[in-house]
Amino acid sequence: MNMFCFQCQEAAQGKGCTVKGVCGKTPETAQLQDLLIYALKGLADVVVKAGLDPAGLGAVNHQLIDGLFMTITNANFDSDVIEAAIRSVLEVRDRLRAETNARNLHDAATFSVTTREEMLGQASLVGILTTKDEDVRSLRELITYGIKGMAAYAHHAVNLDREKPEIYSFIYKALAATLDDSLGVEDLINLTMETGRYGVEVMALLDEANTSRYGNPEMTEVNIGVRNNPAILISGHDLTDLEQLLEQTEGTGVDVYTHGEMLPAHYYPKFKKYEHFVGNYGNAWWQQLSEFESFNGPILFTTNCIVPPKSESVKARIFTTGAAGYPGCTHIEADADGNKDFSPIIELAKTLPAPKEIEQGTIVGGFAHAQLFALADQIVDAVKSGAIKKFFVMAGCDGRMKSRDYYRDFAEKLPTDTVILTAGCAKYRYNKLDLGFIGDIPRVLDAGQCNDSYSLAVTALKLKEIFELNDINELPIVYNIAWYEQKAVIVLLALLYLGVKNIHLGPTLPAFLSPNVAEVLVSKFGLSGIGTVDQDLELFLGSVE
Repeated sequence: MNMFCFQCQEAAQGKGCTVKGVCGKTPETAQLQDLLIYALKGLADVVVKAGLDPAGLGAVNHQLIDGLFMTITNANFDSDVIEAAIRSVLEVRDRLRAETNARNLHDAATFSVTTREEMLGQASLVGILTTKDEDVRSLRELITYGIKGMAAYAHHAVNLDREKPEIYSFIYKALAATLDDSLGVEDLINLTMETGRYGVEVMALLDEANTSRYGNPEMTEVNIGVRNNPAILISGHDLTDLEQLLEQTEGTGVDVYTHGEMLPAHYYPKFKKYEHFVGNYGNAWWQQLSEFESFNGPILFTTNCIVPPKSESVKARIFTTGAAGYPGCTHIEADADGNKDFSPIIELAKTLPAPKEIEQGTIVGGFAHAQLFALADQIVDAVKSGAIKKFFVMAGCDGRMKSRDYYRDFAEKLPTDTVILTAGCAKYRYNKLDLGFIGDIPRVLDAGQCNDSYSLAVTALKLKEIFELNDINELPIVYNIAWYEQKAVIVLLALLYLGVKNIHLGPTLPAFLSPNVAEVLVSKFGLSGIGTVDQDLELFLGSVE
């Protein structure tokens, strides 16, 4: 094999990518990412066995989560950047090992490399398949992918000056544990559930960070048309990057549009003061190849969701920052204070035509937990009167597979006495459909980005309290969730930790779940896949007219 990767839903043939990533990453990049993860596990081994307190590790903690983040699907395709990250991690690992004289270390804490060729050779010895036991491998990867998602959310929280040392402590502990051959299936299942616990912690931390800085999301109509001004398109998830871009573009005559998972930024009160913050352009991440052509202006990727550009003209307009990266594209680094100079993007925008309009109208969102609590009386009355019979949580990710048409068709066929609760880019399958209202309540309630799935869990817990139920699973809520990458994994584990059962996950179950591990999730939590739209509607609702 040139590589082996099965961390995302698009794993080739439902098994794993072995020639080139479906996402577009090369075998070299995939192998270097494997080695970076192995090096981070070695760093964690040193921290744990030396008994170091993450509260005093500062920049090391940030290096840990940044390294994890850049290996998430569609985040960083630049082998040079990943090689540099490996070298930096090894330098820190070796320094801590020397300072602490840590003992009984795993090979991951002691290996050394000097050249790219040596790195690739070492990567071939430490890849996913080197764990021979299928079930142990499955659980180690499930934990690792959950931690990758956790690291992404912790990264955003750090940018907003919010950190919790116990989250870093868990990440170090869990990474080191994936090297421990004495841990069996039961130990790793327990660690998987603990991963879910800290998933809840990190999403709560990021929610508090976002809302304290930008206000609570509120019901908002977002424009999806364009104006006749030069413009910048910002994609990804990082709100601090958006904030700095809006500040630097104010008064320049350059508009700013969101793309993909950045859409929910429009729901935050603080961003509404910027008159040049115009609206959202396009759809989910996988449609960017055509939409970036018609946008005309530069594109800033703040995080993952990059699709390798096919044209040099588009590539020349792509800028990256943070954990994102693509070879040949300009990367913008932060200074020591976290400030970024976006002037190269702004100056380029001024020389390019305005975006070409691809649609018109508005879409409605902003239903994170504070807004939903404000509507609680209306929602409760609608449930008690029978106007709302059932809620469908359809959060998660979108993707390019034809099978994902299921989610649009499912939403269209839902009866008019049902409401969709969503977060993440899965909403692009149905958020522009005319599904109407129940009273004053839109039938699609968008809480925000994938990390805002936390809001949906908080809402469910609040409804459980309001209706005086003993179990969250007694609520009239169905979980029909789409997944794509590792942030969806930590959301899933968080929901399982909170006790949510009978989640339907699609369009396919993860390739990294071995049959035995999948069976544990089925028997313990009722996790299952999806069928056809009509089959599932009958399952969830009974016969549908």
